[in-house]
Amino acid sequence: MSLDPNTPVVVGVGQASDRIDDPGYRRLSAVGLAAVAAAEALADSGADPAAVAAAIDTVAGVRQFEISTPMAQAPLGRSDNYPRSVANAVGAAPARAILEVAGGQSPQHLITELAGAIAAGSSQVALVFGSEAISTVRHLAAREDRPDFSEHAEGDLEDRGFGLKGLTSRHQVAHGLSDAPSQYALLDNARRARRGETREQYAAGMGALFAPFTRVAAKNPHAAAPTERSAAELVTPSERNRPIADPYPRYLVARDQVNQGAAALLMSTAAADRLGVPAANRVYLHGHADLRERDLLERPDLGAAPASVAAARHALEVAGIGVDDLTTIDLYSCFPVAVSAVADGLGLAADDPRGLTLTGGLPFFGGAGNNYSLHAVAETVHRLRAAPGSYGFVGANGGILSKYSAGVYSTTPVEWRSDRSADLQAELDAGPTVSQAVTAYGWGTVETYTVKHGRGGARTGVVVGRLEADGRRFLALTEGDDALDLLSSGEPIGTRVHVRSFGVGNRVTVSRERMDELHPPRAAGLRESYEHVLVRRDGHLLEITINRPEARNSLHPMANEELDEIFDAYFADPDLWVAILTGAGDKAFSAGNDLVYSASGKPMWVPKNGFAGLTSRRSMPKPVIAAVNGFAMGGGCEIAMACHLVVADATARFALSEVRVGLVAGAGGLVRLPRTVPPTVATEMILTGRRLSADEALGFGLVNRVTDAGAAVEGARALAAEILAGSPTSVRMSLQIMAETRGIPDVVDAVTFPSPALDELMASADAMEGVTAFAQKRAPRWTNR
Repeated sequence: MSLDPNTPVVVGVGQASDRIDDPGYRRLSAVGLAAVAAAEALADSGADPAAVAAAIDTVAGVRQFEISTPMAQAPLGRSDNYPRSVANAVGAAPARAILEVAGGQSPQHLITELAGAIAAGSSQVALVFGSEAISTVRHLAAREDRPDFSEHAEGDLEDRGFGLKGLTSRHQVAHGLSDAPSQYALLDNARRARRGETREQYAAGMGALFAPFTRVAAKNPHAAAPTERSAAELVTPSERNRPIADPYPRYLVARDQVNQGAAALLMSTAAADRLGVPAANRVYLHGHADLRERDLLERPDLGAAPASVAAARHALEVAGIGVDDLTTIDLYSCFPVAVSAVADGLGLAADDPRGLTLTGGLPFFGGAGNNYSLHAVAETVHRLRAAPGSYGFVGANGGILSKYSAGVYSTTPVEWRSDRSADLQAELDAGPTVSQAVTAYGWGTVETYTVKHGRGGARTGVVVGRLEADGRRFLALTEGDDALDLLSSGEPIGTRVHVRSFGVGNRVTVSRERMDELHPPRAAGLRESYEHVLVRRDGHLLEITINRPEARNSLHPMANEELDEIFDAYFADPDLWVAILTGAGDKAFSAGNDLVYSASGKPMWVPKNGFAGLTSRRSMPKPVIAAVNGFAMGGGCEIAMACHLVVADATARFALSEVRVGLVAGAGGLVRLPRTVPPTVATEMILTGRRLSADEALGFGLVNRVTDAGAAVEGARALAAEILAGSPTSVRMSLQIMAETRGIPDVVDAVTFPSPALDELMASADAMEGVTAFAQKRAPRWTNR
C-alpha cells in the first residue's frame, strides 16, 4: 500500500519505573524518569537513537501533579521547563516544546494532536512523554541527604496552562468535593441507584471488575502494587484496606504514590523511511476522538458518561471497526465507575476474555499522575506488534469523567483520518442539563451521596439531592450523626431529607425538627459585647465599629458573622432608625478580606448576606452610613458602596485593589462601582487598582460628604441627625420604593409602579403626625409607626 509520506505512525515506546523498595532504586527525578522512558522509545524505534533524537522537531510533556494546580508544591524542586529538560537529556533540540494541560486524557490527546500535525506537514518527528516521582519526593523530602531536582532549561515553552476550567468550583469545594475519591464515589453510587442494586451487590460487582486488574498488575514489572487480590479482598474493609469514600475502600482508589515514566515517538512515514525505522515497528492511529462531559452537577445522569462513551464509539467509527474487532482494550481505571460507565456504553462485560486493562490499572499498576494512559499506549504498541493486523483501544479519562480521549491502533498501514469530535461536542452541549439550587431550602430527596472517612474515625457526609418543590439539584453536607448514619446504613438514595442554606453552605438533616434543633433560629438582637466589633447605641442611632485595627480592620469569617448578626438586629429593631459603620483607629475603614487569615488554610466562609453582612443583603430598609477613615481597600470599598451613604474624611482612599493580589472584586465591587462612578473611571479602578482620594471620590459621586481628617464619624453623625429629623417611616418607604423601581428602565413605568409602600405610608401614624405637626406649627414627634 502506497501511503501519503506525511502519514503519522508511532514507531517507538518506552516505560520507566524506580520503586523505592527495589535493590536498584536510583532516586530519579520526574525529568530523569521521563528521560529514561524517552531514551527507550528512541531505541525501540529500531533506528539509530542519536539520529532520531536529532530529527525531533516537537516535544510534548504531560504535566506532573506538582505543576498541575496553582498551589501545588515541589518539595525537592522541579524543572522550570520540563519538556526541554527531557529533550536535553536525550540529545534533542526541538523547535517546539509543549507543556500540556492537566488531565488523564493528555497523553492520548497529545498523540492525536501531534499525529494530526504530522499529517498536515507541520511536524515530522515528535516525542510525547510524562512522568511522576511522587513516591521519591515523599520518601526523601524530610531527609538531610535529599536530592535537589531543581533544573533550568533554556528555550521557548508553549505552556497551555492548567486546563482546570469547569472541573471544580467554590461551591463544590465548600461542600467537601475537592478530592477525586469523593466525587467519583457520587458517580458510582448514582450508577448503583440506576441499576437498582444493593450495597452488597454493587460492591461485589466492583470487586469482580477490578480483581482481573490485580492479576495483570502482578505480572507487570513497572507496577507500583504488583499483588494479586480476590474480588472479596478488594471490597472488604480492613486495617490495610480502610474506607476512603463510600463505596470505596483503599484498594479501589487510584494510587498516585509512584515513580513512573512513559514516552511515545511519532513521525511521518517519510521520516521513518529516511531514518530507517523497520516496517514491523510501525503502529498506526486508525481512529481517535476527544470529547468533554458537562460539568459535574449539570449532568442529567450522574451514573453515566455519555461524552466518554461517544468518544470511544466515534474512535471506533473512524477506524471502521466495532468493539468485537478489538484484540486489546485499556480503559482508564482511576475508580470503578471510570471503567464501568464506558464499558456499559460499549457493551463490554467485566469478565470480557480480552480484559479491560493492559497495565493493571491505576489502583494497582499505579497512576503516573496525568500520564497513566501513555503506559497503556506503550503496552498496546507492544501487543500489536506481536499480533500484526490486530487492533487495540486506549481510553484516556481526565477530571471527574470530564474529558475523554480515545485512540484505536493497529500495525495495518492506514492514512490519516480526521474525526468529527467538534460536531459531536456541539450535539452533546445542546443536550439537556440540570438546574441547580446553589442555596437550597426545604424538603428534598437524596439523588446520590458519599461518606468521606478521615483518620481516627472522622466522617463527612456529602449529599446530592433534588428539591421537592421544583426538582432543582442541590449539594449539601450532612448535619448530625443521625444523618451520617442514614447515609452509612440502609439505602439512602430516594430518602426524604431537609435542607437549609447557611453562610458556610447547604446542610441536610433527617427532618425539619432536627434542623431547628441543630440550628435554632437566631433571635434578632444586640449582644452586650462582641469580639471583633464595637457597638454603641445612642437613641435611634446605632454606631458599629469594626475593631481590628491591628489588621487594618480587615475581615475574617468570625468578624463577618458578628457584623451580619448586628445588622440583622439593626434592621429588626423598630427603635433603631439610622446606622453608622466605621473602622477603629485612624489608618483604615477596612482593608477588605483578611488575606493573612485566608492564606492560613483555616476554613473560609462569608455570611449569606455577604461581606460585613451587607454586600449581598437584599433588603436594607433603613439607612446605613459608612464613615470612612483612611483606607477603604478591596472589600472595604465594597462595604462602603453597599451602604446607602458615605462620609469620608480627608485621609480616605478608595480602591478595588483585588487585581494586585490575583483576585477580583467579587463582593459587589464589579457591579456597584460602574453604577456609581463614570464607567471609564470604574474600569480603570477595577483593572489597575487605582486609588481615589476623598475629594476625587466626592467629585465622582462615590461619597456624599468629605470632612477634615479624623472627623468622618462626626460627619456621619451630622448626616444621621438630618435623616433622624425626618419621618423614619417616610425614610423606610422611600428606600423601599427606590429599591423596587431601580430595575425599571422606563421612567413613567417606574413613576407609576404600584408600590404597596405608598398605601402603607398613607395609613401610618407618622404620616398623620407630620401633617398635623405642620398645621400646628410644631416639631413632629415620630414613632416609626
